[in-house]
Amino acid sequence: MKVVKFGGSSVASGPKIAQVINILKSDDKRQVVVVSAPGKRNKADTKVTDLLIKYANLTLEKQNYSEIQTRIFERYAEIGEHFNLTVQDLDEIKTLINALPNQAYPNRDYLLASFKAHGELLNAKLLTLIMKSQGFKARLVTPRQAGLIVTGTPNDATVNPETYVNLRNLIIDPDEKIIFPGFYGIAPSGNIATFSRGGSDITGAILARGFNAGLYENFTDVDAIFSANPAIVSNPEPISKMTYREMRELSYAGFSVFHDEALIPAIQAQIPVNVKNTQHPEKPGTMIVPETNFKAQHTITGIAGGKNFSALYLHKYLLNKGAGFTLKILQILDHHKVAYEHMPSGIDDITIIFKKEDLNAELIDQICNEIQLSLNPDQMQWIDDYAITMVVGEGMQDKLSLCASILYPLGQKNISIKMINQGASQISIMIGTRRQDSEEVIRTIYKTFFK
Repeated sequence: MKVVKFGGSSVASGPKIAQVINILKSDDKRQVVVVSAPGKRNKADTKVTDLLIKYANLTLEKQNYSEIQTRIFERYAEIGEHFNLTVQDLDEIKTLINALPNQAYPNRDYLLASFKAHGELLNAKLLTLIMKSQGFKARLVTPRQAGLIVTGTPNDATVNPETYVNLRNLIIDPDEKIIFPGFYGIAPSGNIATFSRGGSDITGAILARGFNAGLYENFTDVDAIFSANPAIVSNPEPISKMTYREMRELSYAGFSVFHDEALIPAIQAQIPVNVKNTQHPEKPGTMIVPETNFKAQHTITGIAGGKNFSALYLHKYLLNKGAGFTLKILQILDHHKVAYEHMPSGIDDITIIFKKEDLNAELIDQICNEIQLSLNPDQMQWIDDYAITMVVGEGMQDKLSLCASILYPLGQKNISIKMINQGASQISIMIGTRRQDSEEVIRTIYKTFFK
C-alpha cells in the first residue's frame, strides 16, 4: 500500500483535481489519499486556508462575513462544476461553511483551528464526491472517525501515540480509495486542533506509519528536491536520493518543499518518502530513505540558507572555569518561553542563536537585562543581522579538508564568517554570516562543489 499526499497547489482547481485522479488511476497501490485545502490557482490568487483565517477573524470581530462565505464556497463550487456536480451535490459543503460561526468553541484559538481545518475537510468531501461520480470505490475517513488524536496547543498540535493503535484497527478494502483530510486531528476534549502551517505533510506521514505503508508519496509542484534554491542558483542539480537526516538538516535552514516536522513519523517507521511533481508524475522525483546501507554519491547533497536569525554574543574572561554560566542563561530563556537554536562557545565566549520570529524588541530587552544582572558579562552584543547557511551531505563524513574547501572561496570573496559549527553527526556544517551575504555564500559553495 502507498499513502499519497497532494499539496494545495495540486488540488487548487478542477483540472488539477483531474490530474490527481489520473495519478490515482495509474497505480492501484495508491489507496490512502491525503488532501490539502485548495491553494493558489495563480500568483494573484488567495489560498482557501487564508480565506478561512479571514473568515475566523471577521467572526471574532463580529463583522459581516457573508462575502467571505461566498468566496470560500465559490472555490469548491468551481471545482465541482468542472466535474458536472450540481448545486444540490455541493449543498453539504455550503451548509458546513455557513455553520462555522454558530458552533461552540472553548476559546478563540480553538475557533481559529476549526475554521482552518475545514479547508482540508471540505476538499476531502469534495474529492470523495468527484471520485464516486467517476466510478471509484471511494470512502471519506475523517480524523474523528479514524481516531487521529492530538495534544498540544490548538494551532500547533502533535500526534498522540494512541493514534497509531486506532489506525491499525481501521479496515481498508483492497479495491477502495480512502480520502483523508490533512492538517488536523482531534484533541482529547473532542475539539479540532491543527498542526502547524503546512501540516498536511505531517498527516501523510502519520497515516503512512499507522497503516505500515510501503511508500509515502508526497506530490507537490516541483520535479524534485534540488541541491540549492533555484531562486538563488540557476538550474541547480536535482537530488535523486537522500537520507532522512539530510532532509531534516536542510529543511531546518530553508528547504521549503517539505514541512520540517513531517518526516518524523516516517522516520520512526523507516518508511521511504518519494517527493514527486503532480504535473509530471512520470519523473522519479526525490527518494528520502533511511541512513542504513545508504551510499553517498557526492560529498555534498545540498545547501540551504535562512535569513530569519538573530544572535546574542557574550564575552566573559574565564567563562570555561565558571560552573553554571550556561545553566543560568537557559533558565532565563526558559522563564520567557524562548527556544534557542544553537549555542556555539569558546573559552571566554558564547553565542546564542535564535529564530527571529520568536522574539520582539521588548522581549530582547528583558532577556538582555536579566543576563546582564545575573551573569555580569564583560561584553554583551545583540546581533540582528544574522543568517545561517547549512552545508549537508552524508558524504561529508571524515573529509579532512572539507572546511578549508568551503571557507577558502568565501574568503576570496571577502565574506566575513561570524560562526562555523560542524554537527555531531558530521553530515552538516553550519556557517553564520551577515544577512546580505547569505545568497552569495550559497552560490559560491554550490559553484565549488557542483560545477
